[in-house]
Amino acid sequence: MTEVLTGADLELRPGRGERSPWLREALAAEGDPPPLAPSPGPFQVDVAIVGGGYTGLWSALELRRRAPELQVAILEQDICGGGSSGRNGGFVNAWWDELDTLVELYGEARAVEAAREASRSVHAIGAWCEAHGVDAHFRHAGMLAVSTTPLHDDRPLGSVRVAQRLGVGEELVALTPEAVALRCRSPEFRGGALMRDGATVQPALLARGLRRVALEHGVVIHEGTRVEPRVRRDGDGLRLTAISEHGQHEVRARQVVLATNAWGIGWAPLKRAALAWGSYMVRSEPLSDVQLAELGWTGGESIYTARFNVEYVHVTRDRRIAIGSGGGLPGYNGRIGSVFTDDIGSARRAARAFRTLFPQLREVRLTDAWGGPIDVSGDHLPRFGSVPGMPLHYAIGFSGNGVGPSHLAGRVLAALALGSDEPLTRLALVSRPPRRLPPEPFRYIGARILRAAIVRREGDEMAGRRPPWWLRQFTALPRRLGYHLGPSP
Repeated sequence: MTEVLTGADLELRPGRGERSPWLREALAAEGDPPPLAPSPGPFQVDVAIVGGGYTGLWSALELRRRAPELQVAILEQDICGGGSSGRNGGFVNAWWDELDTLVELYGEARAVEAAREASRSVHAIGAWCEAHGVDAHFRHAGMLAVSTTPLHDDRPLGSVRVAQRLGVGEELVALTPEAVALRCRSPEFRGGALMRDGATVQPALLARGLRRVALEHGVVIHEGTRVEPRVRRDGDGLRLTAISEHGQHEVRARQVVLATNAWGIGWAPLKRAALAWGSYMVRSEPLSDVQLAELGWTGGESIYTARFNVEYVHVTRDRRIAIGSGGGLPGYNGRIGSVFTDDIGSARRAARAFRTLFPQLREVRLTDAWGGPIDVSGDHLPRFGSVPGMPLHYAIGFSGNGVGPSHLAGRVLAALALGSDEPLTRLALVSRPPRRLPPEPFRYIGARILRAAIVRREGDEMAGRRPPWWLRQFTALPRRLGYHLGPSP
């Protein structure tokens, strides 16, 4: 295959201890404030939330809104926005493109109910930003799924057919190649589908805005405070072990919320609920108005390709193209290490996607590369719930699509922590964790082997070749085992 990367592309290095460009920009807008004080020693609260990203912050805000008398504390090992919430692709999407999976798992009525709640969160995030003066660059312009090879043409259409059958066809609409080209003229794009409830944000600005508002509403936030991945009973509540610059000490809470995204896989109740997987992004220098007009991409839609190793892309407010690739590497046993931040090969996959999808931008320079972990569940959908018999509540398995659903997760987790039995707590995805993945080392070894096979299969498909029978059957093995992962035969 001819190398499409430029010499400057090959010099890009992700990681190196740097924050994502999103977070660097957000911190600079705040005047580069110091972290909030770490946990100083033992203390007791009504609700302790582990994790200061989207899910933890939405949960805290909802708890304070519903029960302002509660003492709510967030324990964050880095700074708020330092994890996935400050480095993701900025897609705020609903679940209409997952409707076929939702129907298969939960039936038609419960599937539509869950998708409608996810859509409400898309709108609610925009309204919240406006109400609280958080300029997170929220833009509600829809999300476009596109095929890039004849062998993938039907992939965006499965949920379209289900939506039409269920009378919600306006939520997800099939587009011809000509209709796709009217929205973005990539020579690789074919037909696709448009989900109307899709939006984009500058992700770190949203995370930092949530942090500011949470503090204003009386939420205590301890940054630089790591929590050991275990809980112990303490009467009717739980005890956590927190570690900060002040040493190791206990935190007691009547209720505990785990809002740790991929880091949650290290906690015993969630160890086999998801697999940590790398996802990398690159970002271009600002495009001119002329270049954007030549692309025809002026409507602000976010776009993703109908591949297992999905490529996702949107145009930022300052006219940069930010593009990511989910084809990174898996992690082992819940450990979050440099494979998620410093993998040059995975970053180059994202750069290669930019050069392949937009060859007309050959002279446009890529300025940034970065990565992070996502928590991939066995059916590509999250779960929200409580550990049976314990005041311990969790959200896990966002699978790289957590910006919008984290708002719903915060509402659900707050309701569960308050002991509510309202309809929200009986949504389809409020249940025990999804079907368990294999134990280690089988999970890691299997994921590495399957990743290599899927990369080979999709390489054949992108070149217009039908992969050999044995490769199609092997890459479909997860689906044969009952997981909703990977391509079909």
